[in-house]
Amino acid sequence: MVSSVLIANRGEIACRIARTASRLGMRTIAVYSEADRHALHVRLCDEAHLIGPAPARESYLVAARLLDVARAAKADCIHPGYGFLSENAEFAEACAVAGIVFVGPPASAIRAMGLKDRAKALMEQAGVPVVPGYHGDRQEPAFLKEKAYEIGYPVLIKAVAGGGGKGMRRVDKHAEFDGALESAQREAQSAFGDARVLIEKYVGTPRHIELQIFADAHGNAIHLNERDCSLQRRHQKVIEEAPAPGMSAELRAAMGEAAVKAAQAVGYTGAGTVEFIADAANGLRPGGYWFMEMNTRLQVEHPVTEAITGLDLVEWQFRVAAGEKLPLKQDQVPLRGHAVEARVYAEDTERGFLPSTGTLVALEFPKGEGIRVDTGVEAGSEISPYYDPMVAKVIAHAPTRKTALDRLAHALEGTIAAGPRTNLAFLAALCRAPEFVAERFDTGFIDRHLATLTAGGIDRGSAAFGVLRLIERETARIVGNLDRTEAEPVSPWDATDAFQLSGGRSLTVPVLIDGQPAQAHVIYGSSGPSVAVDGLSPALDAVAIEAADAVYVLRQGRQTVVRRPDLAATAADQAGGDGVIKAPMHGKVLALLVAAGDSVMKGQRLAIIEAMKMEHALLAPHDGLVSEVAVAVGGQIAEGAKIMSIEPSDEAN
Repeated sequence: MVSSVLIANRGEIACRIARTASRLGMRTIAVYSEADRHALHVRLCDEAHLIGPAPARESYLVAARLLDVARAAKADCIHPGYGFLSENAEFAEACAVAGIVFVGPPASAIRAMGLKDRAKALMEQAGVPVVPGYHGDRQEPAFLKEKAYEIGYPVLIKAVAGGGGKGMRRVDKHAEFDGALESAQREAQSAFGDARVLIEKYVGTPRHIELQIFADAHGNAIHLNERDCSLQRRHQKVIEEAPAPGMSAELRAAMGEAAVKAAQAVGYTGAGTVEFIADAANGLRPGGYWFMEMNTRLQVEHPVTEAITGLDLVEWQFRVAAGEKLPLKQDQVPLRGHAVEARVYAEDTERGFLPSTGTLVALEFPKGEGIRVDTGVEAGSEISPYYDPMVAKVIAHAPTRKTALDRLAHALEGTIAAGPRTNLAFLAALCRAPEFVAERFDTGFIDRHLATLTAGGIDRGSAAFGVLRLIERETARIVGNLDRTEAEPVSPWDATDAFQLSGGRSLTVPVLIDGQPAQAHVIYGSSGPSVAVDGLSPALDAVAIEAADAVYVLRQGRQTVVRRPDLAATAADQAGGDGVIKAPMHGKVLALLVAAGDSVMKGQRLAIIEAMKMEHALLAPHDGLVSEVAVAVGGQIAEGAKIMSIEPSDEAN
C-alpha cells in the first residue's frame, strides 16, 4: 500500500479521499487556491500547500504546479478525485514520468474513452450496443446539420470531450439546429478547450443507467452493480439511486457484461463508470439500452454503490493503484437494500436555479439511521463563484426504496443551511413526488414537473416568524440602550410597549422579505407583539438563524430572509430604474450580443454570462434602445452589477 497521497482536488471529494487515506494510515497532502485558504479539506489533511489564485485555470488545473508540490512533499501517489485533472491523459503521463503513482487508469484508457466519438467507435468494435448517430471527424456546421436531419429529430448535440451536461443541447426542429450548435460549441470550448461535437438520436423515454466497474493490473475486471441517474436537470444529475428501479437480475448481468467488455477493450485499471441510455417506454428490457460514454474516474454518486455493497471504493482505488488484485470476484459482489443520493447545491430554485454565492451563516445536517453526508464546507465557509456550488451530498440507505426515499426527504427538510439559497426544498419535493416514488420517471421528469417541484412566491408564515424575531431583537436593543441620542432617526421599530388609548397598539411595519419591500402588521397586546404578513401568523415549525443584518428563516428546506429596511435610504437609491439590466449572479461576461444604440425587442438575448460552469442568457425586458453597455466581454461581474441600460420605446411606454 502507498504511504502518502497528494489530493489534487478540493471540496467534498478531497475530504472524502482524505478520510479513507487517513483510515489506511496514509499521510494526506492537500492543495488549495487562495479562495480555499480556510477550506475544510485544508484543515482535514496532514499538510497543505498553496498552488495559486482562485480561478481553477490558475491553480487546480496547473499540472506542473501540482507535480512540483507532490515532489516537494514526497508524495507516493496523486489522487485526482473527479473534475479538474481526473480525466486528463497528459497529467496521468506526467505523473508516471515523475515517478508518482496516478490513482486512476492509464493514459491510454483515458484517451480512448475521453473523446465520445472514438469511444463509441471502439465500443462498436467490442460488440457493445451504441446509440445511433454521427461520431465522425467532420465538423462543418452545414454537414452536421445534414447529419442531424438524416438521423431524425429530436437529436442531441454533445461535446466530444464533454461531461456533466456541458456542451450538450437537445434539438427538436431543423430550424433550431444552427443556434443550438453554436451554443454547444462555445460551451464545449470554454469547458474543455475542444469545440468538437457529435450528433446522436435522442431517445424519447430515456433512463440514464450506469455500471460501476473496477479493474486491476492483473487482468481482472468486474462490475459493482448499477446506478440510476435519470433525475436530471440541464443534463446534470440531481438524484441518483442504486439499484435501478425495475432492473432484473438477468438484465443487470447483461449490462454488467457489456460494461466489463468496455473496460477490457481499453485495458482499463481502477474505478470507472460505463454509462448507458435505456428506452424505458415499456420498462427496462434486453435490447433496449445503448452505450453513451465511459467516465474514467470516480463518480460523484459513488456513495450509493458503497451503501448497497458495503465497500469503500476509494480504498479499492488505492489498493489497485498499489498493484494489488481486486478484493472480490463478480459472484461475491453484495447488493443489500436501496440507496438514494441527493446533491445539495447553493442555487436559487425560484430564479431559474441561478447559482447562489456568499457565506454559509449556518450549516447543520441531521443524523439518523441510514443517513450519510459528504461535504467539503461548514458554517462560515464561503460559496464562491469560482467553483461548482455543491454544498453536500446527502445519502439515505434502507431495506426498501420507499423507506430510503422517506429517510432522504426527512433528512433534507431537517438540514439547516442559511446564507446562500439552496435546493433543499426542491430535492425533498422530488423524493416525495408520487410518480417518482411509483417508479414512473425518465430523464425528462424534472422538466415536466418543474412547476409543482419549485415553490413560488413568499412563504408568508416564515416571513411573519422572521419579523417577530426582528421585533424581539430590536426591542431588546432599545431597552438595553436607553441613552440613545436624539439624533438617531425615529422608526416604527421603536415601539416597545402596549400603550394605546383604545386597545393594543397596531402598527404597519416596513420590512424586506427576500430583498423585496413588504409590510407586516404588528399588534402590541398585554402578552407582547403579534405579527402577521398578508394575514398569516408566524409558522410554528420554522427555525430562525440570526445574523447581524437579517434573520434567516428555514422551513421544510426553504429559506426566507427578513431584514429591516434602511429608512435613511433615498427612493433613488432603492430604485433600479426601468430598463437597467443587472447581473443575476457573480460570473464572467462571455458575450455581448448588442451594442449601445441598437434597437432590441422584448425577450431578445442581450448578453451571456458564465457562472459555476453554466451559461446564462440575459433577455430584454421590453422593446427599446440600448443606451449604455457598462461591461466588456471577458470581465468578471458581481451579482447586481449593471450590465446595460435599455430606454423603453414609445410603444413600450
